[in-house]
Amino acid sequence: MPAHSPYDLLPLFLTSFTTLLAVINPLEVLPVFLSITHDKDESARRRVAIRAAVYTAALILFFLFFGAAVLKIFGVSLHMVRIAGGIVLTRIGFELFTPSRSGESSFLDPGPDANIAFMPLAMPLMFGPGVIATVLGMMATIEKSDHELAAYAAILGAAGFAVLVTLLCLVFAGRLVKWLGRTGIDAVTRIVGFFVSAMGVSLVFDGVMGALITYGVRVVL
Repeated sequence: MPAHSPYDLLPLFLTSFTTLLAVINPLEVLPVFLSITHDKDESARRRVAIRAAVYTAALILFFLFFGAAVLKIFGVSLHMVRIAGGIVLTRIGFELFTPSRSGESSFLDPGPDANIAFMPLAMPLMFGPGVIATVLGMMATIEKSDHELAAYAAILGAAGFAVLVTLLCLVFAGRLVKWLGRTGIDAVTRIVGFFVSAMGVSLVFDGVMGALITYGVRVVL
């Protein structure tokens, strides 16, 4: 594959940043963050946001360097990752869109001792199957490059910047509560829940179609 020259690094950085930011999608994370931290003050909410960002950055780093090896060891294809992740996202979306009769979701209200910064914020919301697929795809594009280290640095910088933007959105999420009110937040949460479900179903569909094609099944649409 062609090597990355120093002049290619800026487009690589911008492409990686915009792709990761779109896949992480802070606007989808925001309603969940506000919902599961509704009983926390501004300081505690900020600490949760920072921890979630740190977990997300660590997961991106791990999959960037070791993701392909882990999938090979366990014999898991990227298509299976999409299917499993899509099912998880679909469940999250349904619970956002249609809360339980008690008004609480077991997933979104995991209990006082749960590490909500890791689950569900960092994983699977901020670091979901889309991010895994994106990171693995980025890694594949820079393998065996003459400027592999520089390309890795560009992608790492892009990932860090995308996580930072997401963190800033969460840190200032409290202001949205004042602007929108609880009714507005509930409305946004339900709307986002619908689109999260749709994204999950789309990932399942893409994973199934990709797996069928991989195993030689002819698909006609």
